[in-house]
Amino acid sequence: MDQIAYLHLLAGEKEVDSWTRIMLLYNSALEEINTKIAILNEEFKQTHRYNPIEYVKKRRKSPESIAKKLKRMGYEDNIENMVTYCNDIAGIRIVCSFTSDIYRLADMIGRQSDITVLSIKDYIKHPKVSGYKSYHMIVTIPIFLSDNVVDTKVEIQIRTIAMDFWASLEHKIYYKFEGDAPEYISHDLRECSHIVSMLDAKMLSLNEAIMREKKRQSDEMTVEKGAHQRLETLLNAKSNSKS
Repeated sequence: MDQIAYLHLLAGEKEVDSWTRIMLLYNSALEEINTKIAILNEEFKQTHRYNPIEYVKKRRKSPESIAKKLKRMGYEDNIENMVTYCNDIAGIRIVCSFTSDIYRLADMIGRQSDITVLSIKDYIKHPKVSGYKSYHMIVTIPIFLSDNVVDTKVEIQIRTIAMDFWASLEHKIYYKFEGDAPEYISHDLRECSHIVSMLDAKMLSLNEAIMREKKRQSDEMTVEKGAHQRLETLLNAKSNSKS
């Protein structure tokens, strides 16, 4: 069942008890998604000898933040509206090395059999007006309770280190101006966002060049090793024929 259906099962309970139970779902969903990402992280370290994940952050929106968001959206502040309209109460952010890692990880997460992808917003290919770039997925994951299984929503954000740096500073700047920064500051932030995109593209290109060079060196070593082995075999054959 989804969270709304579960909330209706709790109709006879006090609001504070319903809140506690719903928050348990969000906390559990965060732990489930975090565990999945940790497993992928460990697999990359041990199997692929390359780890695209730099770090992971997780958070749950505070009651105050939820109330403010509902107010901005024009909805009454209650639990049902929260569950229905706030898709980012439970959020996890994956920060990667390169832009190519973002799509690779998103694909791996989306293909997991117990995860349902509800929506995707690609702010990398289609940045926000502010210059914000990130890859957002709204997913559900089943939470197994003692008597019910509840599909619970989590927002997953995937971005590069440079994108995360820009987003963090943008948030701090707009917070200082209470969301109403002067136009020249907004303009400079958009310029910085463009620089971040160029940096990401340059670092990805550099990484690809490094990988090509490593492959070339590996191929050369393989050819050289093969030549040495053939020469050694030939010399041994001649030595044996003389004896």
